Amino acid sequence: MLSKTKGIVLHSIKYSESSRIITIYTELFGRISYLVRGINKRKSPTKVAFFQPLSLVEMEVVHVPTKDIQTIKEIRIDIAFGGIPYDPVKNALALFIAEFLYRIIRLTVPDSRMFQYISNALQFLDCSSESLANFHLVFMIGLSRFLGFEPNNSDQAAKFFDLLNGIFEHNKPLHTHYLRDEKVDLFSRLIETDFFNMHQVKLSREQRNEQLDSLIEYYRLHVNGFQGLNSTAVLQNLFD
Repeated sequence: MLSKTKGIVLHSIKYSESSRIITIYTELFGRISYLVRGINKRKSPTKVAFFQPLSLVEMEVVHVPTKDIQTIKEIRIDIAFGGIPYDPVKNALALFIAEFLYRIIRLTVPDSRMFQYISNALQFLDCSSESLANFHLVFMIGLSRFLGFEPNNSDQAAKFFDLLNGIFEHNKPLHTHYLRDEKVDLFSRLIETDFFNMHQVKLSREQRNEQLDSLIEYYRLHVNGFQGLNSTAVLQNLFD
């Protein structure tokens, strides 16, 4: 079946000398793998630049639900980035987000609201002139709302945050997966903010790294098979 869909490139891996398998989160079909042939040939109409991590593309695809790997008939850049490819901070954040999404989004189930959230977040990252030090934290919290385990911040006076159950508690949980003291207060503030106001949440490098570690643990507890990320080390040394 021939269909048109927008997509967000998540990952690319070599298949042969001139072909690659590209993983794309699509608006119509969810996460899909595509075999792209002749991508490294000079005269190929399909350019490598189309498949950089987090590229926002528009495609005409041949979608056969029974196949594991689909075919792209035509592809073009939907929204071109003017900041991410050239700004070291934005580029590092984009590489982190790309790996994060690749490891988190597993199902071939479409979710237009989540797709739009990710697309809008990437466009904000590309254009923003404010501090982006908390971008990855706010993005991860925001994405959890679409995945079904949004933190419940109804009790802001609580002393503990239960990572296993996603709720704030006055009493210490009976397991080891929880935040307490200053970490709870900072986590609550991050939950309440958004991309436009996140620069107002002032964190030291140590505090920011602790919040990142906590969010990775939170996702590990709620997403089957998620074991962590390779790109965290870059972010941990990126911001003061």
